[in-house]
Amino acid sequence: MLTNEAYKPINCDDYDNLELACQNSWHLSMTLKNGEQLTAKAKDMVSRKNVEYISIEINGEQRDLRLDHIDTFSHPELGTVEVSESD
Repeated sequence: MLTNEAYKPINCDDYDNLELACQNSWHLSMTLKNGEQLTAKAKDMVSRKNVEYISIEINGEQRDLRLDHIDTFSHPELGTVEVSESD
């Protein structure tokens, strides 16, 4: 997936839900905008060069996902969240 397109901040409520997932080390089911589906442990929220990421762990490997590349994420405590851009 291209990472040089302009970052589009996500809705604050969606960000807060991802932050909560990281604080609790929840396993999230995620669908990315490119159609990729994955289940990963939420680890941390990071910001680099005005782009926000969630650090996830899949099978012991760390990966950073741009927040604006996430289509949906779900967890039993949250339900399914459709990520939207901030207003």
